[in-house]
Amino acid sequence: MSSDTASNRIVVKIGSSSLTSLHGEVSRRKLEKLVDEIVQLKDAGHEVLVVSSGAVAAGYRKLGCLERPSSLPEKQAAASIGQGLLMEAYSELLLSHGYVASQILITRSDFSNETRYNNVRNTLNVLLERGIIPIVNENDTVTIDRLKFGDNDTLSAKVAGLVEADKLIILSDIDGLYNADPRENPDAKLLERVHKITPSIEEAAGDSGSAVGTGGMRSKIDAVKIAMASGISTFLGKAGTKDILVDAVNQSAKGTYFIPMDDMINLNQKKQWIAFNSGPEGEILITEEARTSIIENEKSLFPTGVYGVNGNFKKGSVVKILDKEGKSIGLGVIKYSSEQLRQFFKQREQHDEKNGQLAVVDNNDLVCNLELLVPVGL
Repeated sequence: MSSDTASNRIVVKIGSSSLTSLHGEVSRRKLEKLVDEIVQLKDAGHEVLVVSSGAVAAGYRKLGCLERPSSLPEKQAAASIGQGLLMEAYSELLLSHGYVASQILITRSDFSNETRYNNVRNTLNVLLERGIIPIVNENDTVTIDRLKFGDNDTLSAKVAGLVEADKLIILSDIDGLYNADPRENPDAKLLERVHKITPSIEEAAGDSGSAVGTGGMRSKIDAVKIAMASGISTFLGKAGTKDILVDAVNQSAKGTYFIPMDDMINLNQKKQWIAFNSGPEGEILITEEARTSIIENEKSLFPTGVYGVNGNFKKGSVVKILDKEGKSIGLGVIKYSSEQLRQFFKQREQHDEKNGQLAVVDNNDLVCNLELLVPVGL
């Protein structure tokens, strides 16, 4: 990971409440402040990618709604108006400082398909390397609920992993993670440094209380877990704080710094995609011996360790791996179709690992201990 004084690749997530006025319009004052700080990071030599919320919040009034819409068609219509307003404002302000912005609208299906996932990564890398500032948002106009990332906190963490960022900065209307809800408990203490997301931290996570955003503290904790599993340090702080971005990079801002330890799980690009984006298409059941082999000894999974198949899938699909109790222990890219595995069960005596039989799941395509990362399905 890069040092704080070196050039960094930084992903900045900006929440809806950080950009909009009380009336739901884009706040020019708030946007100018944040763009000025993004420019300071760029002038210091950093690469910056922005994951920006605010499309629905910026557009719903111009759609004729008096309050944030609840129906999906109205949300999508509002987003189609608001996204253009956001990009126009970002582009105009950044151009006034000599920087070019680009717009990237994505859906969860863009990440669940490995080819499209790699295409997004290649595009973002070109933009960052050329000094462009990508403005990323979920394509709310066409996305349906079952294909949504859920919130831009999760999206920002996945994008940070995608581009191998050095830092993720999550800006919101809260100034960090507390050990209790500060709105209800005046003795709540800000956690300034966190190296591991413990059950007590997850239990303390509550909603942000914002009327215009969708991501509460729970979503931010899940986002942090994704980033930390990818080896990325994360900062959570209040967007309205003076010089918040620059101070966050220098680790002098008020907020919470989530810093992964060297011995923590650090997934490479392939395993990040498997763990956080792929979406399993079936299940395989494995023996206790195979479970020990792949988890404790970090070996590949061979056909002799598989005794059951649920669902139908093709070779190259991602499948969920279950132990004999039915507990999910990981995800992996399967080298056999479900039909091939079922045929194997019928002729098991003809196959064994020593005969050069291909692994069912290669260790390089296998992610275990998902419960230590994030809930499967994020």
